[in-house]
Amino acid sequence: MLKAADIKSRAEEIGFDLCGVAPANEFPELQFLSAWLERGYAGEMSYMARTAAKRADVRKVLPSAKTVIALGTVYNVDRPYSTEIADRDRARISRYAWGADYHTVLTERTEALLVWMREASDVSFEAKLYVDTGPVQERVYAQHAGLGWIGKNTCLINPEIGSWLFLSEIICSLSLETDQGGVDQCGTCTLCLEACPTGAIVEPWVIDSTRCLSYLTIEVKGQIPEAHREAIGNHVYGCDICQDVCPFNATPAQSLDPAWQPNPALDQPRLVDLWQQPDESLRPIVERSAMSRAGVRGLRRNIAVALGNSGSRDAAVALRTPVAGGTPEDPLVDAHVSWGEHRLASTRTIQALAGEKPRSRIPSEPVKE
Repeated sequence: MLKAADIKSRAEEIGFDLCGVAPANEFPELQFLSAWLERGYAGEMSYMARTAAKRADVRKVLPSAKTVIALGTVYNVDRPYSTEIADRDRARISRYAWGADYHTVLTERTEALLVWMREASDVSFEAKLYVDTGPVQERVYAQHAGLGWIGKNTCLINPEIGSWLFLSEIICSLSLETDQGGVDQCGTCTLCLEACPTGAIVEPWVIDSTRCLSYLTIEVKGQIPEAHREAIGNHVYGCDICQDVCPFNATPAQSLDPAWQPNPALDQPRLVDLWQQPDESLRPIVERSAMSRAGVRGLRRNIAVALGNSGSRDAAVALRTPVAGGTPEDPLVDAHVSWGEHRLASTRTIQALAGEKPRSRIPSEPVKE
């Protein structure tokens, strides 16, 4: 008979750092999603509303489900936090996107665990697995599987290894021994709320995605609202600030897994160097990482904003110089280049560039996608 302890042992052998089992119950935390959607906090993420019913209970994903095997993988590597990098000329990229695309890597590992479970079980069972790809509120089940607790920044936090964790899960019809759920240890700490540059964490455990830098640089497909462009600073893909400041990440676990080591092109690159990469060089870098969600076009849009915020002479020159093999005549990118130039022109550094004026390319009406 297949036991939870056997699954945990095999999960460790495959490379997972955490493994626990939660019952496939209708937990109270799952029900907040409907209120969150009603507040408009999902923004352009319409898929959240379309799949809301399934997200409220995994038994609507797999009717025979009895347990959820929650898996955690540390992706933190030996590099400074973004909040420790004072150089505004360097791009800030969310830590989870530095290495290989976690969807691909962890799908293979989670599938390997499921294949082993089927071979080891003396009874057949139904199962579905997801790696941030399905209508499952992963953090809720991970919390009830004992992997940690959901912090005020809405990230899953493990008391020993921190919150730099990828989550995946196997929903199955097996009756397995379940684990004790995680217990909140945030206490009175509000560092994550205080550090958020746009006030996106509107109250503990509640994020208004439409103000979150990760949402603005990844999920928004059109123009980034001008009201938030300055706050983006030098973030070109995602934001880690609310995790950077978390006390449980002061001395977190570090991974030596080659999959999560930074691609040299994404290892604290200069904004100008990223911008000057031709599309043919940038595209494979983006497509082999989790940054594929934004694509080259979205990344260029973000870099243009970051260059505008950098206040450097090199940024001004870069934005005025066509990129060899860059995205040609793209109205979305072009609008953000214009914004970046005008932002730079308002700083003393760029005003010192004798006789040079930014191109007047800001459209009189919103760009049509």
